[in-house]
Amino acid sequence: PEPPEGGWGWVVMLAAMWCNGAVFGIQNSCGVLFVSMLRLFGSSDDQQLVFKTAWVSSLSMGMVFFCSPIVSIFTDLFGCRKVAVIGAAVGLVGLLSSSFVSTIEPLYFTYGIVFACGCSFAYQPSLVILGHYFKKRLGLVNGIVTAGSSLFTVSLPFLLRVLIDSVDLFNTLRVLCILMFVLFLAGFTYRPLVPNTKDKEGGKKGKFKLPPAKKICNFSVFKVLSYRIWALGIPAALFGYFVPYVHLMNHVKERFGDSVPEEVLLLCLGITSGVGRLIFGRVADYIPGAKKIYLQVASFFFIGLMSMMIPLCNVFGALVAVCLFMGLFDGCFICIMAPIAFELVGAQDVSQAIGFLLGLMSVPMTVGPPIAGLLRDKLGTYDVAFYLAGVPPLIGGAILCFIPWVHERQKLKERVKPVDGETTEKMLENESTLVSDTTEKPAKELDSGF
Repeated sequence: PEPPEGGWGWVVMLAAMWCNGAVFGIQNSCGVLFVSMLRLFGSSDDQQLVFKTAWVSSLSMGMVFFCSPIVSIFTDLFGCRKVAVIGAAVGLVGLLSSSFVSTIEPLYFTYGIVFACGCSFAYQPSLVILGHYFKKRLGLVNGIVTAGSSLFTVSLPFLLRVLIDSVDLFNTLRVLCILMFVLFLAGFTYRPLVPNTKDKEGGKKGKFKLPPAKKICNFSVFKVLSYRIWALGIPAALFGYFVPYVHLMNHVKERFGDSVPEEVLLLCLGITSGVGRLIFGRVADYIPGAKKIYLQVASFFFIGLMSMMIPLCNVFGALVAVCLFMGLFDGCFICIMAPIAFELVGAQDVSQAIGFLLGLMSVPMTVGPPIAGLLRDKLGTYDVAFYLAGVPPLIGGAILCFIPWVHERQKLKERVKPVDGETTEKMLENESTLVSDTTEKPAKELDSGF
């Protein structure tokens, strides 16, 4: 059905906005949790303390994206509402169980896997359901929804700092469970407009039968060349993307001591990221077709450049300016993911297209921060880690530059499809038959008339 461009869709938008805020607000605030974990679980004798602790946040963010291909399959089979509700429940269990551990290792499973998998199952349906309710305003709505994570990223670091100082890390995690419970309730608003595979295959009264494997895993999206380039360029750009979110707080503490409020940097990232999502989400609605990719190219260029500038900032004010710019273009990159997927593969395949892409993104986002932590443990400083973190976004942005040109050529080929020899011969035979029939018929009419 044609998207209603509003109505109940506005309620769905608010629920999806809360989902983005709860999931990525917690993930992006991991720098505060990271410092607290170092202090709680670490010892001065551990030579790989930063490396081991970084795996908790890094594994969690990576698993959010790693599960995405599986989530897309479940979303197609059972619909957005069921998947989102169950995912939020699993995330709640994972976060609550994380508050009862006594060493760092169990957090790899409870926080890094269970909580993150639940977040993944809750998050992706929030992207897919928006396309059911909006089409003309999809860029704007995506901008508003993804701005939810910015609102939470702005406020959570200060709240987490107050909570950790007053009630310790474990009780802080229990307070965060409230966000996941509200997310559980928000998932019930995802009323489907498009029937899922379960309804299509079995009907309301019939028994559900699994569709063929080709329908479950729709690898046909990889036949689209422009999508393949996109699925290569985005992960290539993300090897250094998550490094500042994990290590920036500790870097500031090492360079400036306790004399500066390091949470201000996350505040700057969150505010300008929200502004960027609203502005560039609306701008994307006016950019035709696959040319929206150029916004992501520009965002990766500036994100890479800002990452390289972090070690050069010897004044806290300069670091604030870097974070303001980084947040702005981070918002640009995030908010147009779904609109670009709709442009490249169409609405029918967008769920699994987004799922496969997010799955591919999981590897670089997982390994980047631990590598940066290992460099810090070996070299005693974060400088080299931040310099190297700025290189992958530049490479990924260069790869994405080819997509608009390739996509236009694909569309041109689809309009003018070449026909083989047999088809041409049959067309000529039919044409000659029609010509002969039309010439014989008037002759017969003339004969009968005289």
